[in-house]
Amino acid sequence: MKIWELSSHFHCSIIGTCLTAGELRHLLVKAGDAEARAASDHVLHGRGVQLAGHRDIGGKLLNKALDRRHEAAIRRAAKIENAQDLRLYWREAFDRGEIAGAYWAVQTHPAADSALIRDVFGEVHMLSHLVGSASRLDIARLAALEKELEARDDKMAQQQRRLDEAAAEQNALRQEIATLQTELMRERVLRESRAGDGKVAGRNASVLEERLSDEQAWSGLLVEKLARSREAERVAGEKADFGEQRVVALQRENELLEAILSGEGQAHQASVGRLLTDGGSDIAILYVGGRRGVYERMRSLAAESGFRLEIHDGGMEDSTTLLPAAVQQADLVLFPVDHISHTATGIIKRLCRESGKTYIPLRSAGLASFLTAIADPVSAATETAAPKSAERASV
Repeated sequence: MKIWELSSHFHCSIIGTCLTAGELRHLLVKAGDAEARAASDHVLHGRGVQLAGHRDIGGKLLNKALDRRHEAAIRRAAKIENAQDLRLYWREAFDRGEIAGAYWAVQTHPAADSALIRDVFGEVHMLSHLVGSASRLDIARLAALEKELEARDDKMAQQQRRLDEAAAEQNALRQEIATLQTELMRERVLRESRAGDGKVAGRNASVLEERLSDEQAWSGLLVEKLARSREAERVAGEKADFGEQRVVALQRENELLEAILSGEGQAHQASVGRLLTDGGSDIAILYVGGRRGVYERMRSLAAESGFRLEIHDGGMEDSTTLLPAAVQQADLVLFPVDHISHTATGIIKRLCRESGKTYIPLRSAGLASFLTAIADPVSAATETAAPKSAERASV
């Protein structure tokens, strides 16, 4: 079946899911749309949807591009002869994250009935909402973090200027002290050589010694000020490094979620079993802490990915005395660092060390961090807690 033979109701989801913006732009330019070179992604999407409804050169180029991009998925689906087996094929592809190719293959398959097409469309539609919601929140966090980094860079530059000024002032004081010491020595020589003028020389020496004492005291204060400024610069550097790590983590989550939706996520995904000593397909995950409002959605996502998910709220209502048994039965332990008590965190880390279990601290209690962890646990494990100075800054 060709794309123009499908209901126009599905064209938007097909264009948005099965082709990247770059591929669509190239296709539209090839079809004679010169304005597509500079058009926004949203404009490209609208023109692609319009193209899908016409059986002309543009529509045929679009259909050919989809078939060529998802050739492997179409070839696997071609062996299926009935809607029931086609539904099973879709479920397996969805669980692997190969959504884009399987979606196009099912939509155009001759054995696909209306119920299957409606269900597949609904899953893709809801997944786009989920990823869009997570992306909007993360984009807002990215913008806030970028502003915070800019402010910290300005503060560090000001501190560096103050350090340079303090160092220059200290050098000037050292030179002045050296000059005073030279004058004092000269006065002492003169005092010894002028016995008759001893009283005058003594007064001059006393004045110089007093000035020297004052300058040395001021130099000591500057040394302390310089040390405090350097410590403040070090703390600011730690905060900036942590902010950059958070930006990188958010970007990684967005990229992985977009890859999962477009069907390209398998190139970035790592098997959870590789982190575990026993491997196996029946992997049990323990999630500790977080928000109760998203627990059911987490269970659904874990089930769709083939994992068994157990949840403990970290001591809010569930007793922490249940944690040892829960950790013992789990292959992997996840907990969000922004929504769990220090007590529960300490218990989890101790239990995992004692039992040889793997644990991953997640950046946040949101679904985006959870999805990233079950799709790419190796990358999720690189997100560590903030240094103490950065933690103080985030309060």
